[in-house]
Amino acid sequence: MDVFGFYYCLSFICLLRVEMESLIYWRDPKKSGPIFGGVLLILLSLKFFSLISVVAYVSLLGLAATISFRIYKNIVQAVQKTGDGHPFKDYLETDVALPQQKVEEVTKVAVTHLNATIVELRRLFLVEDLVDSIKFAVLLWCFTYLGAWFNGITLIILAWVALFSLPKVYETNKTQIDANLDIVRSKLAEITSKVKAAVPIGKKSEEKKE
Repeated sequence: MDVFGFYYCLSFICLLRVEMESLIYWRDPKKSGPIFGGVLLILLSLKFFSLISVVAYVSLLGLAATISFRIYKNIVQAVQKTGDGHPFKDYLETDVALPQQKVEEVTKVAVTHLNATIVELRRLFLVEDLVDSIKFAVLLWCFTYLGAWFNGITLIILAWVALFSLPKVYETNKTQIDANLDIVRSKLAEITSKVKAAVPIGKKSEEKKE
């Protein structure tokens, strides 16, 4: 049963990954466009209005649309004297309950990633490797500047736009970008090796691991 659950979870993750790749690479613009635009519109609304206001207005718009469509269909049925029934009958009969097994499997994967993140943060904050902790400190220092320039919702908006633009840009210009990334990686590796050679603590920790 555990093996079956593992493969079920793995297949679900693979399916979700394929679906996400299809969206962010704009394989089907009719799907990617509405999702990108809809979420971006909500995020922009959250930038200027409170979460409660955005949820309330979006819900009111959706409810107004469904009520209007219901009234329209009722009028059409009365004029044409047809018995089509409720216009949302198919959706009302659709099972929208979350499968318990799928929720449990996704939760297990999320907890696994969370535990791995906690272990990595412990390693960095308790300075198991001095060089890695220094890198983490530099990253946090950069985040302080990001926090001074942008607020949280602005960063989320930028991340959402980047998610739907950078992968496609990379796919289109893969050769040139890979060449530049190789240069950057070699420079970073060179700098890291020099730092580790200059820091005796970093040497000792590596010798202990070996």
